[in-house]
Amino acid sequence: MTTVILGATGSIGSCLARRLTRTGRSVLLVGRHREQLETLATELGAPFACTEVTSSEALQTAVEGATLSEPISGFVNCIGSILLKPAHITTDAEFREVIETNLFSAFATVKCAGKLLRKTGGCVVLLGSAAGALGIANHEAIASAKAGIEGLAKSAAATYAGQNIRFNVVSPGLVKTNLTKRIWEAAPVAAASAELHALGRLGEPEHIASMIAWLVDPENDWITGQVIGVDGGLASLQPRRRIQV
Repeated sequence: MTTVILGATGSIGSCLARRLTRTGRSVLLVGRHREQLETLATELGAPFACTEVTSSEALQTAVEGATLSEPISGFVNCIGSILLKPAHITTDAEFREVIETNLFSAFATVKCAGKLLRKTGGCVVLLGSAAGALGIANHEAIASAKAGIEGLAKSAAATYAGQNIRFNVVSPGLVKTNLTKRIWEAAPVAAASAELHALGRLGEPEHIASMIAWLVDPENDWITGQVIGVDGGLASLQPRRRIQV
């Protein structure tokens, strides 16, 4: 069976694609950047589709037009962005871009899956964020988008349960990806960020890819409507504070 991966050339998406391919599962790589898609597709021997990921019509056309060796069994949306600004200095254009990149692409994924998996059932995984549930300063734009993704997934899980289409969200903490490089490459900032996580360290793309791979595995087909934190305890635990005496 084929898993469609949106944002396949990103740090988490490419890690997931490699993991699934290693275990003998087929993938369709989807994204906006043709050159990067071609490179990854060549490495994995996998088909790819270059398309506008925020448009459900464009996404469906691209997926249906891809040459696949096996039927589609699931969709994973690894698309994301990050904007760390308080609301009063965030422009309308910046906010709109965050919503379109994150929430519009998630909705396009849900809509496409709702049409293409109605007869066969399957699994959809969206990428959330600890910021969607936890109040973190300067995250107003991205928190809005990610909280919307959580609500979208839960509603879709209820809507499509009768067609055996499962929807879940994986919500990371701060993961060391290319997208967050300017945060974790600065040692003082990385150290401060790590302290916010109860486990005292930042996440790796493999942590997130591992959970997604588990969710799309047909063996785990009684899980739907869940928001699963893979965040080092960020959203649910208060880190232990060191007290200077």
